Amino acid sequence: MDISNKAADQAAMANRKYIHWQDEGVEKIPPNEAEDIQAVADQINAMQKAQYNRTHARTQGIVKGTLIIKDDLPKHLKQSMFEHGGEHAVVCRYSSEPGDPGLDDRIPQPRGFAMKVFNVPGEKFDSTKTAQDIEFNSTPALDLADAKTTKEIIDLRINYGSNKPELYKKLEARPDTDLQKFRDSVRNTHLESTRQYSQTAYRFGDYVAKYCLVPSGETQKKLYEETVKPDEHEPDILSQWLKNFHKAHDAEYLLQFQLCENLEDQPVEYAGKVWDPEKYPWQTVATLVIPKQDSFNYELKSFWEDHMRIDPWLGLKTLQPLGSPNRLRRVVYPASSKLRRMMNGKKEIHVHEMDQIPGPSLAMGSDFLKVN
Repeated sequence: MDISNKAADQAAMANRKYIHWQDEGVEKIPPNEAEDIQAVADQINAMQKAQYNRTHARTQGIVKGTLIIKDDLPKHLKQSMFEHGGEHAVVCRYSSEPGDPGLDDRIPQPRGFAMKVFNVPGEKFDSTKTAQDIEFNSTPALDLADAKTTKEIIDLRINYGSNKPELYKKLEARPDTDLQKFRDSVRNTHLESTRQYSQTAYRFGDYVAKYCLVPSGETQKKLYEETVKPDEHEPDILSQWLKNFHKAHDAEYLLQFQLCENLEDQPVEYAGKVWDPEKYPWQTVATLVIPKQDSFNYELKSFWEDHMRIDPWLGLKTLQPLGSPNRLRRVVYPASSKLRRMMNGKKEIHVHEMDQIPGPSLAMGSDFLKVN
């Protein structure tokens, strides 16, 4: 459920009791987690070496836009970078999650979305940064739900990934079978109509929350019924649809947060459970607007894949990633990026302002955006 802008709805949400991010029980580090995390880092690096240049999510499109933070948010939503209204330039990437760059779009799989938000004030984990990284996935629950699960599932994928019947036999012996098999049955639809989720929990100023990105443009909503048909469409149909859409239409998304109120019902350490949106509604804090543009600029695509890294630990301390999957990311993401750059002979560039990004520039302005 999404909360409307009606005063009564906002007042009701403001009066609810939200978990403070430092409350007891928000994070509980299990025994041997550090060993599990290191094992995952070793697994990922081994996969990278065995599958040279095939372990980075496939780019479906990259666009530039503006994140507009509402200036009339209620007090409980005026948290972290959303404390004050304003506009921030962003660069965004649509992707398919599996690392094979030749993956057929007709095969249902989770889809990703990532944003690098510029000119964000506040204390960062890396003090040299002025950008905030935010990443999403089209599935609300994360199958790699904690470090132990991640180690077990990646081990199965390494050993049985090319033998799906055998892999499924192993997955069906697990208590989380449905969670692990869900990725192969996701609704395969137009990326512009796909809702995106953080999956994991984050500090949200004083509180704990998950976030999501909701397509809100009327044209985007209509595209929800446009699903991929394997017998009719080409292997790169999602990229084609995305390029055709951005060439002809502006896009708009709502950035929403879902605050934590009950740690048993809304676990932070285990990301395999969806927080019930009927009991814990989504609340809008900002709007992402993307003007018409070429969503498949080859110079920008190469720059992103060769030099950039999106990492939720590159950003504000008041948006600290929480829970086991995020502690894992803090180790695995930079290790994976470092090895990939080394194998590809590329240097990571710490992008902290839009001027470092190649491709068409965008004229900022509250009247809306226009491509120069």
